[in-house]
Amino acid sequence: MCETFHKFIMGLRDFMKDYFLGFWDYETPKVMVVKNRTLGVIYRGVQFLVITYFIWYVFINEKAYQESETRPESSVYTLMKGTAVHGDDILDTVEYARPSEGGDVISTILRREVTYDQRQGTCAEYFNVANANCTTDSDCVQGQVDFDGHGRRTGKCVQYYNHTFKTCEIQTWCPVEEYAVVREPALVEAVNFTVFIRNSIHFPKFKVLRGNIKDASNKRDMQKYLSKCHYDEEKEPYCPNFRLGYIADQARENFSELCRTGGVIGVFINWKCNLDLDPSNCKPTYSFRRLDLRKDEANSGYYYRFAKYYSKDGVESRTLIKAYGIRLDVIVHGHAGKFSPIPTIISTVTAMTSVGICTIICDWIMLTFIDKNEVYSERKFDEVIKEPTVPIPTELSYISSYGSNHSDLSDGVPL
Repeated sequence: MCETFHKFIMGLRDFMKDYFLGFWDYETPKVMVVKNRTLGVIYRGVQFLVITYFIWYVFINEKAYQESETRPESSVYTLMKGTAVHGDDILDTVEYARPSEGGDVISTILRREVTYDQRQGTCAEYFNVANANCTTDSDCVQGQVDFDGHGRRTGKCVQYYNHTFKTCEIQTWCPVEEYAVVREPALVEAVNFTVFIRNSIHFPKFKVLRGNIKDASNKRDMQKYLSKCHYDEEKEPYCPNFRLGYIADQARENFSELCRTGGVIGVFINWKCNLDLDPSNCKPTYSFRRLDLRKDEANSGYYYRFAKYYSKDGVESRTLIKAYGIRLDVIVHGHAGKFSPIPTIISTVTAMTSVGICTIICDWIMLTFIDKNEVYSERKFDEVIKEPTVPIPTELSYISSYGSNHSDLSDGVPL
């Protein structure tokens, strides 16, 4: 047992000694010409792919020679425009836009569900609320407030309005919304409403400020242009007026369905600027996409409630409105780049270093799949140990190519 342990310790010591001494060895490349057509084609092919990748993708497409900025300063101003006739009422932006003047979020009402003339009092709870149905007063706990209910229970079981069944009585705004709601038709004229979106973006690193509105010689010409234009990717790329119908189409949404359920649509403004060119070439591009989960009924759509309060016969009353609509979230992305020597040098060195991968790959192929008789490996690796100095004879002698760092394996090697 002791002898085995002693051998183990000695072996471990020798291993550590060899590893430590080997760590300080110096390795230098050795040039070896291998005239193998298959290996040569692989080598040049991998070189071509690496060089093509860096020239086309890294330098041309990704512009790795540029210094870039991806977090610009941005400002967004939105305004809804349009007028609609709804029955006997005329609706303007104050009626259907929230807010009428907005920042990067603005919404418009497409359909309303209205509960008129609600007053504070007691009335029957909606029958679909959990534990709201009852037969006697003992089924209703006084003072209880249900999470999904409309108010505080009084402890009484009363008739559900003009129906035969009963529900618990509550103290709330009466009558409850679900019983007295009036569902109004959709605001179909909203398809032609326009959203004015003004966006300015600043790249502080390069001191460049750009806007998404076409420059005009004077304010009058600008107002005239903005009052008539509608955005078109090809004809009017600098017009900031977007029709709601156009936005829905670009987001691949059915406008009639949006009127029924509402929805949230993202308006993406993308600035990709090559500042090696004139800054006037820095133009925005727009894309549109629905943001809420359309397939998830519980989380899809967009609606909110608000009330209009008034006094009737000296009693405070209100009209409760549940509004379905489109909410627009304006999201700005910016990227600017300009030539700089530092990223150019870094990318160039990276490209040159990556070409060396070709040699590593081909060496692995050669030594693993081609070198069956270990002919290549014998020539590939040499170990040179410094010998004691030997006096040089005075006669002229000729040294063969032994020890040369260049080998030609064109002959005598079975492939």
